[in-house]
Amino acid sequence: MDALAANRAASASQATTSLTRRACRRHLHRQPSSRRRSARLGAAAADAASGANDVTLADLEHVARAVELAGESDGLTQPHPKSGCVLVAADGGVVAETFQLGQGGARAEVLAADAANGGAAGGCAYLNLEPVHGNDAGEDAGVNALHRAGVTRVVIGIAHPIPGTRHAAVDALRARGVHVVVLGDDDLDEREEEAKQRGEAARNRALLYRVATGRPFSVLKYAMTVDGKIATTSGHSSWVTGPTARGAVWAERARSDAVVVGGSTVRRDNPNLTTRRKDGHLPARVVLSRTMDLPGPRTNLWDTSEAPTIVMTRTGARPEFQAQLRELGVEVIEFDDLTPSAVAEYCGKRGYLQLFWECGGGLAAPALNDGVIHHVMAFIAPKIIGSSGGPAPSPVGETGLDLMTDAMTLRGLALSTHGRDVLLSGYLPAVNTSEEADPWTEDPIAVVERAASAMRASDAKEVRFYKSWDRYGALSNFSPHSIVAPKSWRGVDAVDGDDEDVEWPTVEHFYQAQKFSGVDAPAARDAMERIRAAASPEEAARIGRTSQKHCPELIRADWAAQKEGVMRAALRAKLSRHDAPRALLVGTKGKDVLEDSPHDAIWGVGRDGGGGNLLGKMLMELRDELTR
Repeated sequence: MDALAANRAASASQATTSLTRRACRRHLHRQPSSRRRSARLGAAAADAASGANDVTLADLEHVARAVELAGESDGLTQPHPKSGCVLVAADGGVVAETFQLGQGGARAEVLAADAANGGAAGGCAYLNLEPVHGNDAGEDAGVNALHRAGVTRVVIGIAHPIPGTRHAAVDALRARGVHVVVLGDDDLDEREEEAKQRGEAARNRALLYRVATGRPFSVLKYAMTVDGKIATTSGHSSWVTGPTARGAVWAERARSDAVVVGGSTVRRDNPNLTTRRKDGHLPARVVLSRTMDLPGPRTNLWDTSEAPTIVMTRTGARPEFQAQLRELGVEVIEFDDLTPSAVAEYCGKRGYLQLFWECGGGLAAPALNDGVIHHVMAFIAPKIIGSSGGPAPSPVGETGLDLMTDAMTLRGLALSTHGRDVLLSGYLPAVNTSEEADPWTEDPIAVVERAASAMRASDAKEVRFYKSWDRYGALSNFSPHSIVAPKSWRGVDAVDGDDEDVEWPTVEHFYQAQKFSGVDAPAARDAMERIRAAASPEEAARIGRTSQKHCPELIRADWAAQKEGVMRAALRAKLSRHDAPRALLVGTKGKDVLEDSPHDAIWGVGRDGGGGNLLGKMLMELRDELTR
């Protein structure tokens, strides 16, 4: 093995120290059933005959590098399916290494083909995750890019788990004469098994879990002393661990969609729950409080200028205080029965992939009992507190477990040091859920295939979309389809602005920027430029919404009257420029198209399904135009 290969193998190993060999097998190891294997024998026959399925050590090292690249987006953008791509020339030299930054960003395969500039012709592409492709995805950019790059062989870590997408790119590449090997599909020799253990599960574990269960992957973190205390008897907890461990916590926050705490944590600690970074993804701060017994306006979490805050409570709890929080920009969501399980279900519908629970023992216990927690990060400081006039709090409260034999046992343990502190992490098996919904005790792909079958049987009359990376995601404003439109759009139902046409990365970029169009103020022009230059549509949306909330004077005076026209014009531009989303939309004819957003009752259907669904209706109108 040369020095470069050795460095890559070492890097891949370091990137996946949180997963042991046993844990990785639980996540990804599968023995294909004879039914699944026979269904693919015909498609793979040419590959087998040519010897293209022979996997070498170099192949495994390149796949490991693609896994490592996929993780480069961690913390930079909102969690999404992570993909990395390595292009290798026919002579064995690496000509491109890329990763997708975030949802709505350019695909890793597209970036790699551009970077290779023809240098990969006759070579091989290595991917950690199968590209998004097919009619349900409304996407073909990844497959087209690999074809344009001229590769004759593709090695993929795992097939894409999203229903309607799985194996679509593999089949399309094989139809174009490209030899494709999917490590998760074929019988594994020892080297292939070793490659999978290098970290694919660690890169897309949250995606696998959400597809299989509909819930986000949930991580419980706590910091305690050697004698198991998270604070002194008086409640003082600053700081249990040192700065290195706290830095690791901030990084994990950035890898999550939301940070979850209970009301007691807010009352006791007045936390910020931010990532302590100027740039990158800012997770939502979620507070669970049945009674709304929460502190007043000066509380750190009620300042939403840096990151959004969501309070989840019981229906009817302190309506006046709810109104005060909403005035401050805090989102308040009511539940008839506020439980960790109900919160996880709601966050799954909201499109979250990972929740980071930093709560006290009073909330950690029911979250564990509900089977919501899947991974535990326990930081242990070399300190002893004991007690002083009463018991000091521990990480987990009342669980109802009386026997040691009933204890929840972590699997796939990993140990690491962070300064003087030790991190013990591991996975929890499902609790109070069917084994069918637990991808760690059953083949996750089998669960996905059953989910896909059920989805096909249930969606005969409607098409629901929300996240751009999910099924029918090409209908989303966040999908990676650029449009050409004026900098300043002033007309109604037409892109006929006064400026020359420019390229916008996504529909969302264009829509958010037009809020400030035509406003004669440097801050408004700056907002437009920052939105257009944003690295992802979620960042564009954050800039637009935050500026609108805190600087309403910058919003164009006719925005309320023009915003639907802006959206319609942007959608027309997208559908006229891109074949795949247009074909996807036309293919929904006869079905209701619903933007399945649980928190937007204007553009989407809202939480109860009775929202305006303006985006869905607009798409159906454009579909009618396209099919006349």
